Amino acid sequence: MHPAPRALRRAAAAAVTVALLAAAVSCAPQPEEPAAGTSSAGNTCEKGKLATRTAGELTIATDEPAYEPWFKDDDPAGGKGFESAVAYAVARHLGYGKDKVVWQTVPFNKAFAPGEKTFDFDINQVSISDERKKAVDFSAGYYDVRQAVVALKGSKAAKAKSVADLKDVKLGAQVGTTSLDYIDDVVRPTRAAAVFAKNDQAKSALKNGQVDAIVVDLPTAFYITGAEVTDATIVGQFENQGGTPEQFGLVLDKGSALTSCVSRAVDALREDGTLARIEKQWLSDAVDAPVLK
Repeated sequence: MHPAPRALRRAAAAAVTVALLAAAVSCAPQPEEPAAGTSSAGNTCEKGKLATRTAGELTIATDEPAYEPWFKDDDPAGGKGFESAVAYAVARHLGYGKDKVVWQTVPFNKAFAPGEKTFDFDINQVSISDERKKAVDFSAGYYDVRQAVVALKGSKAAKAKSVADLKDVKLGAQVGTTSLDYIDDVVRPTRAAAVFAKNDQAKSALKNGQVDAIVVDLPTAFYITGAEVTDATIVGQFENQGGTPEQFGLVLDKGSALTSCVSRAVDALREDGTLARIEKQWLSDAVDAPVLK
């Protein structure tokens, strides 16, 4: 028996409907599977569950030795010193207690060099700059800093009252630092600056008379003259260039999933007064110094 024409039409219509639904499903956007090695935590700031290098831990890097007043007794993990205290405050805000923080040694220059990082963030008096941002991410600034000149008391450099007075003296600074940039770009001395791998070497050169003066950040200048090279003095500090303050920032891998979370933590610590309290505790000696113009 053949189906009635009406039945045939109904069957054909049903078949067309099924085909259209199947096509619609196949063309609709499908949920993406997570890429290998990624975590949904990377897109959130859920406390203690960030996409860190080691699950459940926060790896923080700094150089060795860890200088005062940024760290106390060359011990980043001690929680003492301005940057050690800041690092643990950020860690707590991200949901990682002191027992979940792992410290790693990374040379200053390597921290912001191109290439994949072995840490979650680095804290080592690294100034935020557009040039460095090409290779790494930075958090919001955690400290506004100025550069200062340190010279032996009674020396020609110690008598400088202006930037022009420094042009004919032998200056030195650590390689890759904003301190060296200020010598090259602001002072523009008649003799090339002496460049050192570490601040310890710069301080030794100052003691030994190999340079007339060195340039360091202001808190370090106060520590050097107060505790390390007591026959040295702070000649003065430079004005900030470009109208915006120089700031230290936490360094992260370029494109890190943690950058926004870490920046939010720093901003929150600034807003609630935590950064100011830590600064008062550890950098209280860094008071005003004469401004070199």
